Amino acid sequence: MSKPIYILNGPNLNRLGTREPEIYGRTTLAEVEAMCRAAAPEQAIVFRQSNREYEIIDWVHEAIDEGSGIIINPAAFTFTSMAIMDALKMFPGPIVELHISNIHRREPIYHKSYVSPVATAVIAGLGTEGYPIAVKAMLNMSSKAAASA
Repeated sequence: MSKPIYILNGPNLNRLGTREPEIYGRTTLAEVEAMCRAAAPEQAIVFRQSNREYEIIDWVHEAIDEGSGIIINPAAFTFTSMAIMDALKMFPGPIVELHISNIHRREPIYHKSYVSPVATAVIAGLGTEGYPIAVKAMLNMSSKAAASA
């Protein structure tokens, strides 16, 4: 079996479906997880969410040893966490930074991502539909990386 794809979600994403639905929609995080698993039924997926920065860092460390790729929606940590950025820099495989909203169309505080410079790709503004798109893109990137190794 291939190594799993890690899908890591940052603070407040556990409130999807009820949190600012005009920005984030009404889809819950459990529904997002189901969408990701349906996008790659044969692929192992580790799907996690935390409001704690250190937990996300620990999961990135776990992915360094166990994962084939990381899809990360760091949420507010996108704009504040050099620690998550430093952890992601150690990951040898592809990384997709994902945002439900288009952060570049929002207030200026949301325009400077610490994750983008270390990400292989960035998806923003596709709503929760961005997750299965990211999974399919990750499958493609991971297979290319494995073929060239």
